[in-house]
Amino acid sequence: MKTQHYFTLKEVQLNNNCPECYSNDGLELTFKQRFVENLFYKAITQDMVYDMHCNTCDTDIFPVRWTNDIEQVVEYQKRAMTPKPKSIKLKKAGWMFIIVDVLIFVTVMLFVTGIASF
Repeated sequence: MKTQHYFTLKEVQLNNNCPECYSNDGLELTFKQRFVENLFYKAITQDMVYDMHCNTCDTDIFPVRWTNDIEQVVEYQKRAMTPKPKSIKLKKAGWMFIIVDVLIFVTVMLFVTGIASF
């Protein structure tokens, strides 16, 4: 039941030439950060992905096809972008799991030390 998806942090229009269609007005760089959710918690991680898409020729541009100019612009944009801070938020099931575990631990310790008995 663990789901992972990415949410968009920033979209940047680039003025570089597309390596596929050579137009210089269609490149779009998108930065995404990973979001994890399961039964016990929700978390934003520090994992980042970025992808480039040309809106003119409707093509995904993979890093293998990037020119040196595109790589420099991407590196600049990576330095200029600030990701959301890493965070974890417990859900009700997570809190209940922690409380039940603490109660079981306290009960066991009371019986082991002899403070409580049947």
